[in-house]
Amino acid sequence: MTELLYQTDSYRQAFEAVVVETGESGVVLDRTAFYPGGGGQPCDTGWLEAGGLKFEVRSVRKAEGAVWHDLAGAPPQPGTPVLGALDWPHRYDLMRTHTAMHILCGVIWRDHGASVTGGNMEPLRGRMDFEFETMRQELVREIEERVNAEVAAARAVRVSILPRHQAFQIPDLIRTKINLLPQGISEVRVVEIVGLDLQADGGTHVASTAEVGRMRILEYKSKGAINKRLVVGLEPAAPPAAPPG
Repeated sequence: MTELLYQTDSYRQAFEAVVVETGESGVVLDRTAFYPGGGGQPCDTGWLEAGGLKFEVRSVRKAEGAVWHDLAGAPPQPGTPVLGALDWPHRYDLMRTHTAMHILCGVIWRDHGASVTGGNMEPLRGRMDFEFETMRQELVREIEERVNAEVAAARAVRVSILPRHQAFQIPDLIRTKINLLPQGISEVRVVEIVGLDLQADGGTHVASTAEVGRMRILEYKSKGAINKRLVVGLEPAAPPAAPPG
């Protein structure tokens, strides 16, 4: 199996690896820092270098248990050492956005007990649907104020990988209306915003809510009788050159 470096270090921007399988347009590596997409978060992009050649990583995906890096150009052969590098500004924007979605989810769960019914994101913009019967302008502005209070609190964001039986002893681990975790997995990755939110999640995050920056609720709309959508936007921010701390 590919070692998934992003699971324990979201700030890893470059890495060394070896090609273990080659397809028509891409490769599988023995280790990778590229996130293959999932849970509403898009995949990473970037580059692989091998033998003096540079290959653009156009997309990354999981297929039949393997992580495929789709490349521009004829891919290198199995056994080839490569150097991988992320499009770091793109990844960091997604990290900030994903953590923003967890802040929003944590505040609404804490204050209203509403489950998530759907969500998606792109860099600096995300939408999340909640099981709300009514949604008014006054409530939206109140939610916006409370999520920004959590940003200002600079809460630590921690990641752990737990045995399945231990993870499912955590109350309210699954915040989505439908449990999306496959039955066969033996370990569960858990993301905690200390003092606010704790849930199963496979994506990449910043280390502190302060890195998210001010959040704005750009719009809200009804998507059904008990399904309301909030769209959140973030301001651009330069990514750090090195991990915090």
